[in-house]
Amino acid sequence: MTTSATLLPAVVRPAPEDRCWLSSDHCAGPVLGLLDSLGWAVVDTPEANVHATSPDGRVYVGWLPEDPAAWKRDIVWRVQVLPADGAPWVQEFGIHTPSEAVAGFLAALVAHSSH
Repeated sequence: MTTSATLLPAVVRPAPEDRCWLSSDHCAGPVLGLLDSLGWAVVDTPEANVHATSPDGRVYVGWLPEDPAAWKRDIVWRVQVLPADGAPWVQEFGIHTPSEAVAGFLAALVAHSSH
């Protein structure tokens, strides 16, 4: 059986300039902007790390670019969740994870928790 090329899905390749969000610029802006807009408590440390806590205190987000323990594990983002009716869990993101991806993860987490 042969398949006509017209029946195959088209391959979409974004232009290189459209892919800048696919790599990290090591900037916390998208995440910190989201957390600030959600009313989270955000604290900067003198070492340039940032710690944020959700209004209900159940979610912690740390941006840890200057934390030696985080460096050893190649992470820069730590999300810790303390559910009301479940076991605590942690998700960490590496130094090459775009902050837009972390912001998307957190936005989905917040949207899910509001249901």
